[in-house]
Amino acid sequence: MGRYNNTKDREDEKAPEPKKAPQLIAYHVAERGKDKSFWTRIGAAWDHDDGKGLTLQLDLVPVDGGRIVLRVPSEAAEQDAGK
Repeated sequence: MGRYNNTKDREDEKAPEPKKAPQLIAYHVAERGKDKSFWTRIGAAWDHDDGKGLTLQLDLVPVDGGRIVLRVPSEAAEQDAGK
């Protein structure tokens, strides 16, 4: 049996509000050589209303290794995202 056995369970879970800014930005970091790494924005995370967790929304999932880093959005990144 799956986690969702009826529609009431699905109604209780709420997706993040689209207008609410994310608390964290998700990046994939690929190491290329000794002193090079490439950071690619791959998603974002929002706090739950009860403060007991985060919802992570990934726009893509890295398949070649590397690591996922969550960072607080910078003002410059927020301005770029709004354009």
